[in-house]
Amino acid sequence: MRLVTETFEYDGGRKVTAYLPPGPPEALVFAGDGQLIAPWGEFVAAAGGPSTMIVGVHRLADETLRLHEYSPGFDPERFAAHETFLVEETREWAKSRFGVALPRERTAVFGVSAGGELALAIGLRHPDVYGAVFCASPGAGYRPPGVMPSPLPRVYLVAGTREAFFRDNAIRWADALRDAGAEVVITERDGAHGDPFWRAELPLMVAWALRR
Repeated sequence: MRLVTETFEYDGGRKVTAYLPPGPPEALVFAGDGQLIAPWGEFVAAAGGPSTMIVGVHRLADETLRLHEYSPGFDPERFAAHETFLVEETREWAKSRFGVALPRERTAVFGVSAGGELALAIGLRHPDVYGAVFCASPGAGYRPPGVMPSPLPRVYLVAGTREAFFRDNAIRWADALRDAGAEVVITERDGAHGDPFWRAELPLMVAWALRR
């Protein structure tokens, strides 16, 4: 497994980890919770999925501050600063450091739990950058807006059978996005919050995004 981690000036020093696949990337996935999610690129490769590069911004240890970065309703200024870092700086780093810049049809944003809220918020705000949103077990801090933006990215949601609160959040998002005309997949897997089905779903998400 090849993981590259660098520290950026953002927020007094924030780490970003990239998983580099063995071959040229066919898909590029950005995420929060980077120290957790970036290594999951190995599971995509092991499952025979498309060659996928993952760029993950590390999360904060303080859960309250993490939520403020990941959900736009708590601290809009902090969310906006993190949004700029994720959308602009890490994307530029992937291009300048690794020579990887893929079109929106091959670029996605991914998150789990509160990170799923981040993925939805970023994807809805930047459909010109991210053609797909991968969201596992979203929290309820960020809910579907009354008026959806247009255009919308494609969205793949997953939740577990033993996490009713998070499953209900995923269903709420799926219904709202479909009503707004978005292409949506929602899947339910056996599991509780934080179980391995999150990472197991990622190869299927990437294959779906590339229409494999």
